[in-house]
Amino acid sequence: MMRTPTLLPLLPVLGLWSCTATQPLAVDPEAAATRELVTQNVNATLYQNASAEVAWLFEQGYAFARLKLDANLATADSLPPAVIVDVDETVLDNSPYELENIRAGRTYTPATWKQWTARAEAKALPGAVQFLNYAASRGCAVYYITNRDADEKQATIANLARLGFPMADSVHVRTMEGTSDKTARRDAVGRSHRVVLLVGDQLTDFDQVLKDRSTDLGLPTMYRMADQLSRLFVLLPNATYGYWRDGITGKGTAVEKSGRVRTFIDQRDR
Repeated sequence: MMRTPTLLPLLPVLGLWSCTATQPLAVDPEAAATRELVTQNVNATLYQNASAEVAWLFEQGYAFARLKLDANLATADSLPPAVIVDVDETVLDNSPYELENIRAGRTYTPATWKQWTARAEAKALPGAVQFLNYAASRGCAVYYITNRDADEKQATIANLARLGFPMADSVHVRTMEGTSDKTARRDAVGRSHRVVLLVGDQLTDFDQVLKDRSTDLGLPTMYRMADQLSRLFVLLPNATYGYWRDGITGKGTAVEKSGRVRTFIDQRDR
């Protein structure tokens, strides 16, 4: 998914003192707010990277996906079947990038993200390779619809292919085309295939209308679409970023984002 960067880096953690200094050092509010945002993401990253619970959630999610796939394939259709998956935090694990950010005292930026994806070192998430190869064995085309940029496409293909994912090629890996909205790319697959299942870590990997969290955190829309979601979508865990968080922090500076988080917590804690 597309993420909104907080651009200013964190000030060094070590304090700076001078034997002749008599006045305390001024604190940069933006740097302090960035440090706060980094700290807030530590537990989420550790959970995503190092918990047996998340590993099992992925194994369980992909086992459930297999059951849904079999059920949906039982209905005949004139079009060949296809499965659509997201890439990041759906089939590839980028939690090491988040750990690098924490260690460096920074938040996400497009530059550091692209340095990470260019390395093509992400590992497969539990159950992902096995499920997609099973889908391919059932006659499904597999499409990877990702909000990585076009200049990340070849490294993404190389990463997927190295891990044994099926159909990891320029036809089946669909990168971002000017917008993070995946609707047009999903529709393009749907013109030649019957999409029997979608898998992702964001509800927008199913339908872009689910991006809007302005009314009751987006829950009314989700529940209205519950029947479709139940039949055609499997949601996987991502505690580190997403539209759920963007709906709280909004866009802007680190000071603005951290302020909105504090306000949100105050309101929820009443």
